[in-house]
Amino acid sequence: MILCETIKSKMEAIRSEFPTEQALLLPLLHEIQAKEGWVSEGAMREASEFLHLPLAKVKEVVTFYTMYNRKPVGKYHIQVCTNIACFLRGSDQLVACFEKKLGISCGETTADRKFTLSEVECLAACGTAPVMQVNNDYHENLDESSCQALIDRLS
Repeated sequence: MILCETIKSKMEAIRSEFPTEQALLLPLLHEIQAKEGWVSEGAMREASEFLHLPLAKVKEVVTFYTMYNRKPVGKYHIQVCTNIACFLRGSDQLVACFEKKLGISCGETTADRKFTLSEVECLAACGTAPVMQVNNDYHENLDESSCQALIDRLS
C-alpha cells in the first residue's frame, strides 16, 4: 500500500486548509513522490480512492505537471530547460553534453540508476538561462564546463 498511515495522517491534518478534495491532490501527490520517488499507476488509483476523485482527474494532474515522475528516476534527476530563453542560450548543447558524458539519451536512466536525464519545457528562470534542476536544486547560467563539473561532483 503506497498511501501509508503517515501520508494519510499528514493529509488529514491539512485537509481543512483546502476548499476541495481536488485541491488536496497536489500535496498528496508530492507526499507520494517523496516516499516512492515517482507516481505509479497504483499510487494514482490509491489517491483517487482516498480523495474520492475520478481516476481520470488524478491522471490529468500527474500527466500535466512535469514535476511528477511517471516512472522511476535515478538518484539524480537532471532536468534541463529547453524552452526558448534557455534554448537561445545553449541548452541544446548542454543536453548533448549530458548525453555524451552520461552515455544516455533524454528520458533515460543510467544503468547504475544514478542519473536520469530529462528535457523540461520551463523552469521559470529565464533571466539566468540556461538553467537546469537536479532533484530540487536549481543550477543557473550554465555552460558545458559547469555541467561536466556537476556530473564529476555527483559521480
